Amino acid sequence: MKLIKLLLLFILTAQTIFAQKATVNEFSAIDKKALQLPDSLTKSTDQIAGYITSNFTTDKDKSRAIFIWVASSIQYDIDNMFAINFYEKKEEKIAKPLRTRKGICENYASLFTDICIKSGLKSFVVEGYTKQNGFTDYIPHAWSAALIDSSWYLFDPTWGSGYVNGGKFFKKINNDYFKASPSVLIKSHIPFDYLWQFLNYPITNQEFYESKTQQNKTKPYFSFKDSIQVFEKQNHIDQLISSTYRVEKNGVKNSLVFDRLQHLKLAIENDRQTKTVNLFNSAVADYNEGINGLNDFINYRNKQFTPLKTDPEIQTMVDVADNKLNDAKIKLGQISNPDMNTTNMIKQLTKSVDDASTQMTEQKNWLKLYFSKSKSGRKSMFYKVTWFGLPLN
Repeated sequence: MKLIKLLLLFILTAQTIFAQKATVNEFSAIDKKALQLPDSLTKSTDQIAGYITSNFTTDKDKSRAIFIWVASSIQYDIDNMFAINFYEKKEEKIAKPLRTRKGICENYASLFTDICIKSGLKSFVVEGYTKQNGFTDYIPHAWSAALIDSSWYLFDPTWGSGYVNGGKFFKKINNDYFKASPSVLIKSHIPFDYLWQFLNYPITNQEFYESKTQQNKTKPYFSFKDSIQVFEKQNHIDQLISSTYRVEKNGVKNSLVFDRLQHLKLAIENDRQTKTVNLFNSAVADYNEGINGLNDFINYRNKQFTPLKTDPEIQTMVDVADNKLNDAKIKLGQISNPDMNTTNMIKQLTKSVDDASTQMTEQKNWLKLYFSKSKSGRKSMFYKVTWFGLPLN
């Protein structure tokens, strides 16, 4: 009987020791140092990043310090939890939580990502929607991705900061959302654009609904690393176009995906219209400069090239004006798929440019002949004469 009691005591003691070890925070030293960040250095992400890079050296330590500071320092804004505006300017998304110490998912993610970037870590904000306890949420969500020692990991400082219960926010750090593996987080978080799943066999929206999140290697292989490199080299409009393709390809399963797709298409159209307007306005500016230059030359010619300029200087007057007219014509030709109103304006401006170019050709031919003559021959070119040889002007 005594032996049995002793054995039981040993088992209980072992369980207690195991439980104590399980609750040890492996990041305690990093967390402590990160949370010592002085308030005076929290007015901007530049200051915060400066503190991070001064106190932490490895990618993992930096990301942990940033995660714990954001998750601990920002209070979830219950009053505005449904007021998600992905299209708000990035600068305001970052400034608001620093100013008020409150925020929602897009503030947490934007703040985390900006500090990461300024601390030397490659990072992106990821936008999508989530699932909890088998229920797919009806509002969008934002989290972050960061490249840690050449591998991509996911961070959700919002879910990692605590939880909402009964309309109240309870602060409780959850390390499940720190440096999460993409294959794990896909069970609860799916991006609108499957590029940001960081998976070689992306999960469709339908599969996410059905909780079929295991990697299906019978699908076509998707090199997300290569695709991210392409994405980073693309201009803004090409990024939008490629993202639209991927969002649509992954299935428009719900209103959240539909809204994101419509926004992308609208952004592409707005970008195209902005480019059209800018090109047209720039063409108008070039045309005006060309006309002014042409008029300056004609006025100078009417004054019989006084005050005196060298031949190269006179030629430059014509060349500069001619180049501006050519620039206007090139820019008008770069406008693609204009609407009816813009098409009519392009036609009118094109005709004006062509008319000016015709006049310019006449002036260039005259000048070419002028340069070929002697001093007395040049002087005679300024006069029109009668058949008696008397000057008319």
